Amino acid sequence: MHSLIDAAFNRSRTVLLTLLLILVSGTVAYITIPKESEPDVAIPIIYVSMTHEGISPEDAERLLVRPMEKELQGIEGVKEMRSTAGEGHASVLLEFDAGFDSDQALQDVREKVDIAEAELPEESDKPSVNEVNVALFPVLVMTLSGDVPERTLITLARDLKDRIEGLTEVLEVEIAGDREDAVEVIVDPLVLDSYQISYEELLRFIQRNNRLVAAGALDTGQGRFTVKVPGLFESAQDVLDLPVKVRGTRVVTFGDVASVRRTFKDPTGFARVNGRPAVSLEVSKRVGENIIETSEKVRAVVAAEQALWPAGVTVAYIQDKSQDVRTMLDDLQNNILSAVVLVMVVVVAALGLRTAGLVGLSIPGSFLAGILIIGALGLTINIVVLFSLIMAVGMLIDGAIVVTEFADRKMAEGEPRGRAYALAARRMAWPITASTATTLAAFMPLLFWPGVVGEFMKFLPITLLATLGASLAMALVFVPTLGALVGRPSHQDERTRGRLAASELGDVHAVGGLTGLYIAVLDRLLRHPGKVLLAAVLLLVGVYGAYAVFGRGVEFFPDVEPERALLQVHARGNLSVFERDALVREVEQRVMTLPGVETVYARSGLTLRGQDLAEDVVGTVQLELTNWRTRPAASEIMRQARERTADLPGILVEVRKEESGPPVGKPVQLELGARDPVRLDAAVERVR
Repeated sequence: MHSLIDAAFNRSRTVLLTLLLILVSGTVAYITIPKESEPDVAIPIIYVSMTHEGISPEDAERLLVRPMEKELQGIEGVKEMRSTAGEGHASVLLEFDAGFDSDQALQDVREKVDIAEAELPEESDKPSVNEVNVALFPVLVMTLSGDVPERTLITLARDLKDRIEGLTEVLEVEIAGDREDAVEVIVDPLVLDSYQISYEELLRFIQRNNRLVAAGALDTGQGRFTVKVPGLFESAQDVLDLPVKVRGTRVVTFGDVASVRRTFKDPTGFARVNGRPAVSLEVSKRVGENIIETSEKVRAVVAAEQALWPAGVTVAYIQDKSQDVRTMLDDLQNNILSAVVLVMVVVVAALGLRTAGLVGLSIPGSFLAGILIIGALGLTINIVVLFSLIMAVGMLIDGAIVVTEFADRKMAEGEPRGRAYALAARRMAWPITASTATTLAAFMPLLFWPGVVGEFMKFLPITLLATLGASLAMALVFVPTLGALVGRPSHQDERTRGRLAASELGDVHAVGGLTGLYIAVLDRLLRHPGKVLLAAVLLLVGVYGAYAVFGRGVEFFPDVEPERALLQVHARGNLSVFERDALVREVEQRVMTLPGVETVYARSGLTLRGQDLAEDVVGTVQLELTNWRTRPAASEIMRQARERTADLPGILVEVRKEESGPPVGKPVQLELGARDPVRLDAAVERVR
């Protein structure tokens, strides 16, 4: 350690240039590093989704789930495998241990799915392998609405989806309220009979066409010609011009016996914003991308496209998480600056302005060096990192204070500033190193915190290790080197110098003032060590006992005022998509006029995208609340939502607030299984 300090003093220009490089590169890293509200936590879940239109749940279990389970159960590292079979679809969910290698796991699952695909029915769609990740959920939702035809909104939404997905920061865009295009054919049976054409013949004509025919090329010996067989339907007119029968010189076309029109398939879901039908686009960013830059680029693309839209089409932004990130960053940055200012006030009052300036340099130096390390590790700036920086403010300047105060005393005794700071750095090297090491040792075990929560909280020890490690270098290398060039002794009167000399020589009883009072009290306590130890033990036990009696319990993440609330509409029965939407619409109308609600975003249908939704959820209503400073508390808004929807018959409305922290699911989850499924219903009733 001493050799390192001597080398730094002998090469002061190199050390100061290194300090300047750290400050500049750390600032650039802070500006460019991805910023988000919560850390990107890799949820150890991968699921395989399979669809087969019209298949029954029993057949889905036998033909889809079992062949897939047979192959997937051999994957290494699987903690639990759960399967679900329903009408028209089936899924197999694989849960791995936290901290798993997601890339390797995805590769293993895809390989097994490719093997199992050969055993699935030919009519089944290709299975899709999906990774569950918090960062993959929408960071921005845009809604298109207006008094224009439905086809216009859907066309605009599809074009906008292609434009937005072209951004490198965007992973995918999902459209809600969209419907697939279809061609509707209306056949006149009387006309068919007059031409003596059966329905089967008509269907065969359609099936034999609309095919891609790769005819290749024709080599005649005197030239080579490409042969093209136009067999694909590109418009409705192509279907109408299709010949179905020849009678003499007359050709009967499809348009003679039927009418064709463009339409949509039957809807599978609906989306509304504030009661108005809408088409929404849910934007998900890539893992590790800057959420603020992603939102700005998406808005720029929408603004450019909006200039080409017809009049009457409006776009609205809801659930923009970048606004939350901006607010959080501003608040936490202000808190960090306030903490730095308060620390500097105390240091200036104790050490003087010039010495306090050297100490204050260690704060931004340690912060920027820590952020540089965080960026190099591929991490992001989030709420846990900023909270860790606030914790580190008071700890990272201890070493710099000790070194500068000792050097200041030596300069007051007549030592040159270069020798004074060199002597202070050497004298305090091991005590400061030991003090920093003990602090780091307290946070080191958090690096090995298991589970999803550990993946979420690992940013705290990493940030503290980086910043406190940088503070050690600042205290022993950079601050003494800079102090040797610009340091000056602070003004001290004779009384202060006498007190310092007395403490240095060991005659502590000669010290007066508050320090003397502390020494006198400590001297009397040292005469009764047994009583002091007993008092410490009683205090330790008393604190735990008082918390057991008066404590308010343990909560992993603090309960903060949410910005959003979610209403899940539960209903049983074989409900059509229109019946589901009618139930959701009733709930939507009840909560539309709640005070403090800015936007009501309702989704209903057979396919809902969500996190851990129950099977009987027929729709969701998301409430975006106004600023918490001007609205009632979220708990009051949620209470009113429950009261307004409590009398709706046949449905159960579950009101949930936006959760903070890592995704841990509901507090208690009970899962019942049996080899004989018939016994499950009675067992569930007993448990309930």
